[in-house]
Parts: sequence; C-alpha cells; structure tokens
Amino acid sequence: MPDRSFLAWPFLDDSHRALAEQLEAWCAAHLPVDHSGVDGACRALVAALGEAGFLRHTATGDGTAPDVRTLCLIRETLARHDGLADFAFAMQGLGMGPVTLFGTDAQRAWLEQTRSGAAISAFALSEPASGSDVANIATEARREGNGWALDGEKTWISNGGIADVYTVFARTGEGPGAKGLSCFLVPADTPGLEVAERLAVTAPHPLARLRLNGMRLPADALIGEAGRGFRIAMSVLDLFRSTVGAAALGFARRALDETLGRVRERQLFGAPMGALQMVQGHVADMALGVDASALLVYRAAWLKDTGAARISREAAMAKLHATETAQKVIDAAVQLHGGDGVRAGHITERLYREIRALRIYEGASDVQKVVIARAAMGG
Repeated sequence: MPDRSFLAWPFLDDSHRALAEQLEAWCAAHLPVDHSGVDGACRALVAALGEAGFLRHTATGDGTAPDVRTLCLIRETLARHDGLADFAFAMQGLGMGPVTLFGTDAQRAWLEQTRSGAAISAFALSEPASGSDVANIATEARREGNGWALDGEKTWISNGGIADVYTVFARTGEGPGAKGLSCFLVPADTPGLEVAERLAVTAPHPLARLRLNGMRLPADALIGEAGRGFRIAMSVLDLFRSTVGAAALGFARRALDETLGRVRERQLFGAPMGALQMVQGHVADMALGVDASALLVYRAAWLKDTGAARISREAAMAKLHATETAQKVIDAAVQLHGGDGVRAGHITERLYREIRALRIYEGASDVQKVVIARAAMGG
C-alpha cells in the first residue's frame, strides 16, 4: 500500500480524510477498467463516477469555486489506480470550469448533468497556433443578428468527439491580443461544430481536432462578458492547475509503491535487491520527490481553499515540480523493474506512457518556469 501519512497533514481536514477512505474503497472495487475501447471506457467511467457521487465535487452549481483540496485528493487517488479514471473525472471539472465560475443560472443547468455523469464536458481552448500562447487564438466569433457566428479550429481537445457540451474560446475583437477573447457554451449537436479528426496519443485518451464552420449560437451562449475570455480561461486554469500536479503525484506514488514491492522481493546476488546501496539511493530519491511534490500540491490547494485570490505562483510550482518529478520517479521505477518495466501492459510501462502528457497540457513545464520567475521578480 502507498504511504497515506499525508492525510494527517494540516492542509487536510476530517472531511477530506473520510472522502479518501470512501474513494479508496471504490477504486479497489472498480479500477482499473479495460482501456481497449477508450471512448466507451471514458463514458462508462463518467457514468460510474457520477453514480458514486464523486463528480459532484467537480463543480458547486452556485458560482463558487469547488474545493481544490478535494479535487487534488480525488485526482491523486484515481491516477494511482487508473490514469483514464483520473482523466474522466478531471475533464468534468475543467470542461465546465467557465460555467462553474462565470455562468448564468440557465447555463449552470448543464452542471446538473455533468455532476451526475449524465453528460460529458470538454474545454476547447487550444488551437494549432495557440497552445501556450492563449492570446494568439484565431477562432473568430462575430455578432450576427441576436447571436454569434463562429469560424475556426480547435485541436488537442480532451473528450473531443465524445463530449455532450463544450466551452469554446474565440476572438470577439474588443481589443488586441488577450483583451479580445470571449467564451461560449456550445452543445455538441450545434450545427457547424464538426469533429475533423480524432487524435491518437501515447497513452490513449479521447482527443480530437474540431472545426467550427459557420457555427451559430444564440446570444445567451456567451459565458460572462464579451472580451473577458482570457480572464475566464486563466481563472479556470489557476483553479485546476494544481490538480494536474496531484494526478502526477498519484502516478509517482504508484511507481514508488510498485518499486518497493519489487526491490523487497527480487533476489540479486544472494540478497534482496533493496540491500544494494545504489538501489537504496534510487528509492530515497523517489520517496523524497514524492513527498516534496505532495507538499507543493496541497499547499497550493489549501491556499486557494482558504481564500487566496490567485495562486498562479503556487499552482505553477506544484504542477512543475510534481510532473517533472513524477517523470523521474517513473523512469527510475522502469529501470529497477528491468525487462518487466518495458513489457507492454506492465504497470510501470503504462505509467511511463501516462505521465508524459502532464508535462505539456494546462501549461507546459517551460511556461510554468516563466510564471514562477516573473512572480519571484515581482513582475
């Protein structure tokens, strides 16, 4: 079993500890799932997580932010058991993040479906030329009659092709760059919204390139105010970024746990593998990295939950350290498992494929370094 002593840390309270026990029991009974049909697996996971009540934590339904410590705890636990389960949970929160924080009461009616698992959500921000550079979004939304017409392309959209509802960012032109973006609520059956391509990646997840071809929306599809889309996107990412670190932490904990079992049981030169000092050095580095990541992740979440207006610096530190460290921890786990570590279907091989994308999405590692440096320099 992984180390769970962190549950006693002062960042968490009794409600978090009770949730952790409930979720751990559910995961032991339901995970991992068969990943061979990724679309069907994700749909089933969303339905199961909704039925179990865990998706209610992805949004509040009243305009307030969800408890970030809860999000982190759930993502860490799910990732430790099954990366696809973590993905399915996380996208329900991220996809509806703009509606949760800035939506109208009518728009928040969608939250009843996403929080119950009856509908799947997606966050459509990235474009071929604007991943990390959000201000460079080219998709255009122009006023047409009493509504809007959108043209453009989105790519690397998680849940693309299986989502029931999307939050879509587009340029409305109130100002240059970041000042001229807006956010829209788009049901998946909206005419003009096309799934142009399904995208295959190292660790299978439902991803797609979307084409918006004269897509028409009513006036009430606008989330928040026109021209405030960049603020909406950054607020949502600020809220969820530390949870990406939590998912990485879950992967790293699993890698460490698997490694501890390996070095205790594997015999080398007449003694357990763990008796070798070089192996002990690897294990020490792994354990240190895991604890440091956990401290950064739950510090960022605690700060947000206790009233900090922005946690851009702390969330960037949490995501950067946890994702980069998890890559190193998992790589060490593969090495210490020898041939088994790269055998297709082995847990360490799966973790090796799962972790890589976390160093890219929701702000690549180099972008997090820029955020941290600017905060340190007072910029």
